[in-house]
Amino acid sequence: MKKFASQNDLDEKNILFEEIGKKLFAFTAEGDPNSGIIIGDESVMVIDAQATPTLARKVIEKVRSVTDKPISHLVLSHYHAVRVLGASEYKANNIIMGSKARSMVVERGQEDWDSEFDRFPRLFKGHQEIPGLTWPTTTFENKMSVFLGKRRVDLFFLGRAHTAGDIVIHVPDSNVLFTGDIVEYKSACYCGDAHLQDWPQTLEKIAKFQAVSLVPGRGDALKDPRQIDDAIELTEDFVTSTFKSVSKIAHAGGDLKEAMSSCRDECDKKFSDYAIYEHCLPFNVSRAFDEAKGIDNPRIWTAQRDREMWNLLQ
Repeated sequence: MKKFASQNDLDEKNILFEEIGKKLFAFTAEGDPNSGIIIGDESVMVIDAQATPTLARKVIEKVRSVTDKPISHLVLSHYHAVRVLGASEYKANNIIMGSKARSMVVERGQEDWDSEFDRFPRLFKGHQEIPGLTWPTTTFENKMSVFLGKRRVDLFFLGRAHTAGDIVIHVPDSNVLFTGDIVEYKSACYCGDAHLQDWPQTLEKIAKFQAVSLVPGRGDALKDPRQIDDAIELTEDFVTSTFKSVSKIAHAGGDLKEAMSSCRDECDKKFSDYAIYEHCLPFNVSRAFDEAKGIDNPRIWTAQRDREMWNLLQ
């Protein structure tokens, strides 16, 4: 059996840690999941935990290179295992998620962990240390503000996109955004749990912030408004190209293999050099096919379903 694309992705990535605003930092790693750091008057907020305590320690090491303030808050942009399972290492008293994301941990958190672990082994280095599923201490519906001393951080649910429960984090004193996987920069969008038809409207709401810096879910930190516009446009093009190419096959009565071929015809020429493109493609086609057929709530991925779908498309 042919392996998942990312089972062969074993090379270590170079980490970049850069200041993107006043006491605001981006932890990026060549298309691996990004984290964000917000330093307040007395404590620190980290955005997205990484997949394991081992990987979380790499983030903490970078935090300690710029401040000795305690990490009081951990914000999780959505429920996916690669974002949340390193949470225990931060020892943060406050773990914040959107309420919909928490409900998705209940509904599919364990299945997602098992599935992602099988697909992408490199990101689960040190998985033996994971104490279990990550649960938030605090949730919110549409908007929440957190004060790190005088520094205000606003959290928003702007609409469905990469999942049904993604949130964005905005630091108004610097007009800097952390978007999780709603925005990617020259990295493939993972659409396996997405709402592809809603995603562009959510991107429009992000664009309205007119942020001066933005940390996407994957790819470089963006420190120029033109670069941010470019990332939003590329993300929208990726999502709409995927959905349109697949939906025309689904509506014509075609099968998943034909949908995959249609998606490749449309997307390979534009996106095949993006990080994790081959990894994401079969999951993206499968979800777009379901959505085109009227399945609103994404079907839960399990390790078995992953393999069945993968074999079908080879």
